[in-house]
Amino acid sequence: MSNLISTSFTIETEQENDGRWIAEILEVPGALVYGDNQQQAVAQVKALALRVIADKQDHVEIDLASS
Repeated sequence: MSNLISTSFTIETEQENDGRWIAEILEVPGALVYGDNQQQAVAQVKALALRVIADKQDHVEIDLASS
């Protein structure tokens, strides 16, 4: 199994009826945020995705005995 992380991501944005913006990174499950404007939402979802990826990397368990 490969633990490689993609270096390009797809960010989708959409404006809600109330004026808020949603930004989501499709390749990172759970990386979805609201912002007051599109730029803020994109910046926040990028930061969230980096935290999620870093957390996953910190918690990867490697079985050295099988190598």
